[in-house]
Amino acid sequence: MNYTKNRGLVKKYVIVALIAITIFSCKDKSETTEENEEIAMVEPDVFEFGFKLNDFTVKRDTIRSGDSFGLILERNKIGYPQIFQIAEKAKDTFNIKNLRIGRPYTLLCSNDSLATPKHFIYQPNQEEFVVISFHDSIHAYTSRKPIKYVEKTITGIVTSSISQILDKQGISPILTNMLAEQIYAWTIDFTRLQKGDTFKVIYTDKYIDDTIYAGVYNVKAAFFNHKETPYYAFRYRTDTIKNIYEYYNEAAKDLRRAFLKAPVQFSRISSRYNLNRRIAYYGFALRPHKGTDFAAAVGTPILATANGTVTESQFKGGNGNYVKIRHNATYETQYLHMQKRLVKVGQHVKQGDVIGTVGMTGNTSGPHVCYRFWKNGVQVDPLKEKLSQSEPIAESLKGDYLEFIKPIKTKLDALPIIDNSKKEEDINLISQNK
Repeated sequence: MNYTKNRGLVKKYVIVALIAITIFSCKDKSETTEENEEIAMVEPDVFEFGFKLNDFTVKRDTIRSGDSFGLILERNKIGYPQIFQIAEKAKDTFNIKNLRIGRPYTLLCSNDSLATPKHFIYQPNQEEFVVISFHDSIHAYTSRKPIKYVEKTITGIVTSSISQILDKQGISPILTNMLAEQIYAWTIDFTRLQKGDTFKVIYTDKYIDDTIYAGVYNVKAAFFNHKETPYYAFRYRTDTIKNIYEYYNEAAKDLRRAFLKAPVQFSRISSRYNLNRRIAYYGFALRPHKGTDFAAAVGTPILATANGTVTESQFKGGNGNYVKIRHNATYETQYLHMQKRLVKVGQHVKQGDVIGTVGMTGNTSGPHVCYRFWKNGVQVDPLKEKLSQSEPIAESLKGDYLEFIKPIKTKLDALPIIDNSKKEEDINLISQNK
């Protein structure tokens, strides 16, 4: 009896123990599962070109010498019969022969061990892309990446060249070129900026996909205080149909003038027009200099300072390679010592067109362009000529223009100019985001 009773008690204890072990075992597994769930990492969705890249094996490369659309697909296991069909159906949207060396392309392939291509994406430039899809059906289309425009401001005090000032602050050289070549080329000679001149600029930077910097888009407004004279510039659309913009000052006058201030950008005057010049090498004999020399590196572009027709383009004695342009019945200009002449006699040129490059041909001791200026057949000093002033905006647009620039001018005038010369030599600049 006792043995049987004891056996029953032991059996009960064993069952209870097994139940306890099972409960604790399940609890441990549950806790382990929870811990694993907490540390599991989920990759964020990545979108580009209108596709969710997480769904593909992504292959990126650039077009190389010898590459073709067919060769790229063949390398990725697409047969020529299918390549021919793809090219035929895509040709109305994009000519596959237009692939250019150095431009990027992307293959979106199946997300498996075969990695079969489904979409070919080519980028002819930073903004545009071409998609050729051949997964279920063959079709092609062009599109553009999203563009973001960010308005910014920059102000400063001139202590060196404007290009050096902006470059040291990491500002795109495009902004320097816009100011010197598009906006102030007719009113300010950037080679003759003086220490202490001040400037303010409101401009727009361009970004692709929010992060890829694509340079300066435009200059909305600018101000230069040069030789204690204020020079305002405001961008205004004068033709809504053709989308034409011009720059005018605060009085609604066009900043363009009949002649550019200089035929070479960012150069310096190495010798001025001087009818009383005497040179020691020639025994101090009178050797008049009837031109203005602009020193610049060999190969620097030389610009036509006004619209006109080329009357001479040749090599001749001390002039070396030179070009002469007649602008109207009164004015002619000549450009000497060129390395190369890029225009021909009879050719019409516009203000700012490149007509040649700086060189050292003819009688010259260093690379420069000798700029000669004729008025009624007589050579004169262009820096002393009172040339035609800017024209006002059309009367029908003047009222709208003056209202348009009011808030912009208020913002421009309120921008602080901070002199940091004591902290950083040759840099007095502050860049601000809007």
